[in-house]
Amino acid sequence: MKNTTKGYILGAIAAVSYGTNPLFAVPLYGLGLSVGSVLFYRYLLATLLLGLVMWCRGNSFRLTGRQIPLMILQGVLFALSSVGLFEAYKYMDVGLASTMLFVEPVMVALLLWIFYRDKISLSVLCAIVISFSGIVLIANPGHGANVSATGVAYVMFAALVYAIYMVLINKTSLQRLGGTTLTFYSLLFGLSVMIVKVDFLTQLQPVPMTPLGIASAVGLSLFPTIISILTVAVAVQLVGSVSVSILGALEPVTGLLIGVLLFGEILTVKAGIGVVLILLAVIVLVTKPFKNGKAVFHNFRLPGRR
Repeated sequence: MKNTTKGYILGAIAAVSYGTNPLFAVPLYGLGLSVGSVLFYRYLLATLLLGLVMWCRGNSFRLTGRQIPLMILQGVLFALSSVGLFEAYKYMDVGLASTMLFVEPVMVALLLWIFYRDKISLSVLCAIVISFSGIVLIANPGHGANVSATGVAYVMFAALVYAIYMVLINKTSLQRLGGTTLTFYSLLFGLSVMIVKVDFLTQLQPVPMTPLGIASAVGLSLFPTIISILTVAVAVQLVGSVSVSILGALEPVTGLLIGVLLFGEILTVKAGIGVVLILLAVIVLVTKPFKNGKAVFHNFRLPGRR
């Protein structure tokens, strides 16, 4: 198999894996677990599993003195983004939440423009306008869909915080760290946020020792975390971050299919148009350049997702 083919396959696997968050989170909610408990177990198991994988592969755990405070900040941002997304699942259809979250590249473009003076081309500006038009349609999907202002606010918060996380990685000394090392410490330091969210473990709920409870807890730590992290790292090396970003469109599509096919969610015409607009806008955004000639994700690091 050619390296490019392998890269596209791994990029697709990474995107689909990222999109399985609701597949495992919603059943745990149904078993009575809070968002804080669900994310605590996810972060704990994922940190242990990823640390084991890194140790077996001989990956470096080293951080410099200057990187430690930055990495702590990144861990908090990473965790807050997770909290925003998983809270949103309680207030709106998971498929629509997954799609709205896909505006993260738009947030990145805006942050680069506002804080780093990157000049935006007309095509990128159009992509930004199109994406926000899609958000408006999804936020007002019409009869049959379950969307609330609270859910939309949580998703937008998650997208913005993760965009800040991505920009800081690519504009600080953290860009020299390996992708798995970045994600390992994001999970490790992010675990502190989850500990606070469950009132320093006093409100931590046990995972029900049932097949569904155990499978959901392990699946949440394995598929949208470990598998996606490892596959996206290799995919970026083989085909580049722009191609992997485009394949990332499979993430919200996966979440949408899970919501419709497994959880009985309704995709209205307005919401469907909004989904298409957001996907189109992001694809344009990651392929069309800023005025400096570089695309938004040209040589941009793509760390693991929350």
